Amino acid sequence: MQTRRAEPPQGIAPCGECLLLIDLVHWRDPKKSGVVFGVSLLLLLSLAAFSVISVVSYLLLALLCVTISFRIYKSVIQAVQKSNEGHPFKALMEKDVTVPPETFRKHVDVCLSHVNRVLKQMSHLFLVEDLVDSLKLAVVMWLLTYVGAVFNGITILILADILLFSVPPIYEKNKTQIDRYIDIARTQFNTTVAKLQEKLPGSMKRCKAE
Repeated sequence: MQTRRAEPPQGIAPCGECLLLIDLVHWRDPKKSGVVFGVSLLLLLSLAAFSVISVVSYLLLALLCVTISFRIYKSVIQAVQKSNEGHPFKALMEKDVTVPPETFRKHVDVCLSHVNRVLKQMSHLFLVEDLVDSLKLAVVMWLLTYVGAVFNGITILILADILLFSVPPIYEKNKTQIDRYIDIARTQFNTTVAKLQEKLPGSMKRCKAE
């Protein structure tokens, strides 16, 4: 049975890169998803065992070995067959690999909007515009100190890569049950937050209301 593409929220026009990522993590094309997952996981495991310089150097060296070997192989074949096919990578070399200024400016504008949104949110949280939101962030940061004591950054990236390619298909197959438990958890969380807000001193509650 063919799986249905996850629909984006109404009013949001997803970009092509977002749709490609959605297709990859939902395993629409198992071959492509398997290749991307395998390569990304192998790269992260390599970074966990070796330095970034070593991993990049080995990758570029392997790529050069493949291209040089293929170039020599094609040259030998052309010499034996006395053909005149030309450079084996001619079609690739003729492609335009430059980034158009319009595309560059477009991505810069998108990145700038995200940066401004993050800065505004950080100002909201760290300047305690909303006490409850700032307390939530403090709790999350406190929990992350324990996570950092157990896992390093590259281990977290490896776990995130595994979850990225395993959670979406699992959620898609069990969406009804998972949504029900999420609603229960959200209700319990909102109830707890409401109780905490009722216990705040009067000045803090007025700050929250403002």
